[in-house]
Amino acid sequence: MNFEIVGIGRSIVSEQNTAAVAAPAGPVVVIGAGPVGLAAAAHLAERGVDFLVLESGPGVAAAIEEWRHVKLFSPWRYNIDSAARKLLEHADWVEPDLGKLPTGGDLIDSYLEPLTKTPELNDRIRYNSPVSAVTRVGFDRVRTTARELAPFLIRLADGTEILASAVIDAAGTWRRPNVLGGSGIPARGETDIADGIAHALPDVLGRDRDRYAGRRTAVVGAGHSASTTLLDLGTLAKEVPGTEIVWVVRGTDQARTYGGGDADELPARGALGSRLKKLVQSGQVELVSSFHIEAASRTADGRVELASGEQRVIADTVVNSTGFRPDHDMVGELRLDLDSIMGSTRALAPLIDPNQHSCGTVPPHGADELAHPEPGYYAIGAKSYGRAPTFLLATGYEQARSVVAALAGDWEAARDVQLDLPETGVCSSNLAYGDASGETAGGCCGPAPQAVEISAPAGRGLATGISGGLLTIIDDAPTTNQSSCCN
Repeated sequence: MNFEIVGIGRSIVSEQNTAAVAAPAGPVVVIGAGPVGLAAAAHLAERGVDFLVLESGPGVAAAIEEWRHVKLFSPWRYNIDSAARKLLEHADWVEPDLGKLPTGGDLIDSYLEPLTKTPELNDRIRYNSPVSAVTRVGFDRVRTTARELAPFLIRLADGTEILASAVIDAAGTWRRPNVLGGSGIPARGETDIADGIAHALPDVLGRDRDRYAGRRTAVVGAGHSASTTLLDLGTLAKEVPGTEIVWVVRGTDQARTYGGGDADELPARGALGSRLKKLVQSGQVELVSSFHIEAASRTADGRVELASGEQRVIADTVVNSTGFRPDHDMVGELRLDLDSIMGSTRALAPLIDPNQHSCGTVPPHGADELAHPEPGYYAIGAKSYGRAPTFLLATGYEQARSVVAALAGDWEAARDVQLDLPETGVCSSNLAYGDASGETAGGCCGPAPQAVEISAPAGRGLATGISGGLLTIIDDAPTTNQSSCCN
């Protein structure tokens, strides 16, 4: 068996029960070349630790490329990592206006793409390299003795195998949307009509316009990504006669999605909810509530039919805006300590509980909270949050900094976690707007206004099963989408 070892240089160390243990030689492999993965790479470069970034797509931030039309909710000042900034400044980078809200495309074109061209990262990223499995050489999940001395084995989809001293998994969750089925598993026939189901946040007014113009679309989900798509479809319906819109939700009370309108403590969220509520009240959007999807099939004329008991919804396209979940299958032979509800580490789960926290109130956390029983493996970014929807890029950047410091043996820096986040209110909680019958909530929220620095853990709540997607808001321009989450 031939293994590839890339750029062996400075070694890393791990900590088990406060005692330092030498880690196997080899590079740190970062999975994912999105904002958080590249932030980890920048911090590794800053500390002189060898690394290799594996990106499944053909270019940087391939997931964000799919929603480049969407405007982030957080302004530029929250979306640039500190170590990445240093590398860019040495490369004569032109910093964007920190007060403006970038689109996904802006994030790639004005930040991530230039970052990959810096000398420190340029030859350390491999594209079209999807990871199919991560394990330890010679060890399955059961074997223990000298386990921490064995290098990690990363197998790519094409069969290539790479050895690594540690793995930082920043693969995100964009490729793993929740299913339409109301019981957490695919509805009967759902996989058979896959070509009739669109991913969240389609470019309704741009690239994907022809799929929706003059046709009937069902949007499934009660989060803010669903709201954004509904509002875009509403705009399209004004431009193209015959465009019909159906909003399908499991719950009976949409107050959480509508928000508080003018009285909402988050003006942008209130504006989003108010506009959507008007569309529903005007009849432009047909609301179908208490709809637990049990089956999906094709009609005789090729449309998609969703079934819930005796209820039926028929549409040309179904947009799945039900949120996302992490893919832990590829690390199934590693020893993970996952919260049974969230899918994050058990230590992190109560800190990101959306019943207790919004994006801006998640307390500081780093390597300690992200650690698994498998020394040297960390999931960071959106994947680290499991099904919790409260992730912000700034949080992922601090995770990357802390984890890299830990891998470099600098535990004092690793544990000195600080967060400077946009101030938010509770945005993804049954406690906020009453019970919505378990309907999937939206994701990160908050105005782009003042920052609040959190330097000590907040009160911890119980883990929760609420899952989520992307929060999007609408500004004064009716065709502008906004999202605060990145993968």
